[in-house]
Amino acid sequence: MAGHSKWANIQHRKGKQDKLRSKMFSKLSKEITVAAKMGEPDPDKNPRLRLAVKAAKSLSMPKDVIDRAIKKSQTGDAADYTELRYEGYGANGIAVIVETMTDNLNRTASNVRSYFTKHGGNLGTTGSVSFMFDRVGEVTYPVEAGDADTVMMAALEAGADDVESDEEGHWIYCADTALNEVSEALEKALGESSEAKLIWRPQTRTEVDLETATKLMKLIDALEEDDDVQTVTANFDIPEDVAALLDA
Repeated sequence: MAGHSKWANIQHRKGKQDKLRSKMFSKLSKEITVAAKMGEPDPDKNPRLRLAVKAAKSLSMPKDVIDRAIKKSQTGDAADYTELRYEGYGANGIAVIVETMTDNLNRTASNVRSYFTKHGGNLGTTGSVSFMFDRVGEVTYPVEAGDADTVMMAALEAGADDVESDEEGHWIYCADTALNEVSEALEKALGESSEAKLIWRPQTRTEVDLETATKLMKLIDALEEDDDVQTVTANFDIPEDVAALLDA
């Protein structure tokens, strides 16, 4: 569930995606249950739940699994989860933000700290790296939504602040508080988006060499495989030539 960047192509490796698929279903089910428990169990009346359901659908999560997660929020079976953000540095001082949802604070803190330590990083205090990121809404569209100019015009009219387009798609950014409004306006102009979510967007990104990239990807893999971790975001890019060596 890492944020969009040039190294996102690493996330597209089939083996990695297949391995994480069941993990992603579990994490999204947890988010759906928590969102429904905190507000209305109806996505039309609960913005957070609506975004969670949209994210689940983007990964082709079966409707019955989504419905089950919502129903679970209305029973006594739903665990009480605490949402916590961890911040730290990976190899070569790369900033990393980890968002978690846990029913055991000691377990999660211990695990996250150990991942950083094992893979050449160190865990910092809250606020130690988040100042290098902006909390924004991100709406994703496939290439088929239109050319860059068309999407840019639709995004500006919808109230978005910025757009990134390449051969893989379009990423539209807006204020975090405006995500639902912008997403709905874009849907009217461009059709249904692939995904709409809140992210930590790096203000700048640092290109890394093969040794650093290898350590960072091992850290991110370890974090994403943890059941308590919901998202991982870092402020680095992997150049194409380095990415090719990672995939080799």
